[in-house]
Amino acid sequence: MIGRKQSRIETGIFDIINFVFMLIIMFIMLYPFWNTIAISFNLATDTTRGGITFFPRIFTAANYRAVFATGDIYNAFFISAARTIIQTVLGVFLTSMLAYALSRKDFVLRKAFTLIIILSMYVNAGLIPNYFLIRSLGMINTFWVYIIPGMISAFNFIIVRTYISRLPESIIESAKIDGCGEFIIFVRIIFPLCAPVLATIALFIAVGAWNSWFDTMIYNSARVNLHTLQYKLMEFIQQSQAQSMSASNIGAMGMSSDLASTPTPMSMRAAITVVAAMPILAVYPFLQRYFISGIAVGSIKE
Repeated sequence: MIGRKQSRIETGIFDIINFVFMLIIMFIMLYPFWNTIAISFNLATDTTRGGITFFPRIFTAANYRAVFATGDIYNAFFISAARTIIQTVLGVFLTSMLAYALSRKDFVLRKAFTLIIILSMYVNAGLIPNYFLIRSLGMINTFWVYIIPGMISAFNFIIVRTYISRLPESIIESAKIDGCGEFIIFVRIIFPLCAPVLATIALFIAVGAWNSWFDTMIYNSARVNLHTLQYKLMEFIQQSQAQSMSASNIGAMGMSSDLASTPTPMSMRAAITVVAAMPILAVYPFLQRYFISGIAVGSIKE
């Protein structure tokens, strides 16, 4: 009786310590983003004083008004959204189809093709040869430069192929006995069974596509109507930095100007971070329940 009571006390103490520890970890992870939100809603000139922690000291929405002041931001949002949706849908479907084909043991060249795909993760010709390749394909200053080069990822392919290879082979054999072809088996059986891992790579692809800006700078900088949201927000940060320097110079000369009241780079950076992160944060909760099971490949065994 005494031993059982002592065990309950020890368990309760462990639960309390574990709860406090996890609470501290959660605070460490969430505080930077919460602080960014507080800065984004604080008056820009007041933010330079520092000391903003959990809540804005002087509340204002001027930083967000500055971000959405130009109509270009809406077109950039549409380009990023279209790119993310198309690249995610095509990436998930084509990657899973390739993974299924190369997971079949009766496919003679599966090891050779798998080796070539894996080598692409380690061997890269570099930026300049890649640029010449994209140019020779006629994709410079086009929307498809966002889609075609990144449709299949070697890393995502490995995850899906490993997941498919752990599915019971008897399911596929039963479908073949019923007269189903490979494509029907893939679409009606394999694809639905791979929902957890496909949701996982969909999240990977969507986050990568949404946050990408470097390819816009390299391939589509001359086409303003094809600028992505991340690239446009980067331009806003550079403009705010230039305006801040101009305002400082005017203030040093004792002159007054409207430039002095413009958002500072720190406040613009905070507002831009919130604007860019919100769409992904809104989607993530719907995919979270698939994420762990999708990463834990091999959980289904025959």
